[in-house]
Amino acid sequence: MNSKVRKISVGIAFIIILAVTLACGASSATPTSTPTSPPTPTSHPTSTPPPLYLSISLISVPLNETSQDPHYTVEAQIPSLTGSNDERVTRFNGEMTQLTREEIAKFKDNARMGYATPGSNGSSYDQKYSLLSAPGNLFSLKFDINTYIEGAAHPSTHTRVINYDLEAGTDISLDQLFLPGTDYLKTIANYCIAQLKTRPIDFVSNSAGADPTPQNYGNWNVTPDGLLITFDEYQVAAYALGAQLVTIPYAELNSIIDLNGPLKPYLP
Repeated sequence: MNSKVRKISVGIAFIIILAVTLACGASSATPTSTPTSPPTPTSHPTSTPPPLYLSISLISVPLNETSQDPHYTVEAQIPSLTGSNDERVTRFNGEMTQLTREEIAKFKDNARMGYATPGSNGSSYDQKYSLLSAPGNLFSLKFDINTYIEGAAHPSTHTRVINYDLEAGTDISLDQLFLPGTDYLKTIANYCIAQLKTRPIDFVSNSAGADPTPQNYGNWNVTPDGLLITFDEYQVAAYALGAQLVTIPYAELNSIIDLNGPLKPYLP
């Protein structure tokens, strides 16, 4: 009897020891970790710099010069951008200075061929300009250059224009305003001719000056009201009638304007 009890006790003790051993092994086992993905870096939006034209201003730089032999005076207003040392600004200012120097050099060559007349103040050069475009990236300037050569019957005036894309840092040509392959000169000329025919300028005798050629339509400016074409003295009218200006509303050019070109800000 006692022997049987001891066997039962030993069995129970063995079962208890086995249970404790299993429990300890389970509690000491290293827990399995779940792999995690590396954190995604946070992207910060890049700021777009403001357009260059917002940081600059257009001013006039005067140029005055006199000479007694030959006898002449020079007065010129030179447009200049200030507020930035950007190379596109520097390029613009250099181009304005170069244009002025070229015109004055031609004037001086002509002044040397003038001849003195009693009571004359000598030859003269006068340069003024107007900014015709609306505030923005495009700078469309019209230069009115009046010259008189001593001994001549009367002074003369001619036009120079500059249409400058500040963002690109380059001049804009007339064809860049229109869709490739379009006969934009014919469209422009047709409108101008129709307008000039309504004026008392004897256009019939001077109509060749409005033919659709690049030379006849080299003086153009972008304005809020439309494309301004300037015909210089003698081009489509007699000298006494002066230069003739025609503004073509953009609505008249809608079918050929490049909607993504330089005129985009001017279109409804």
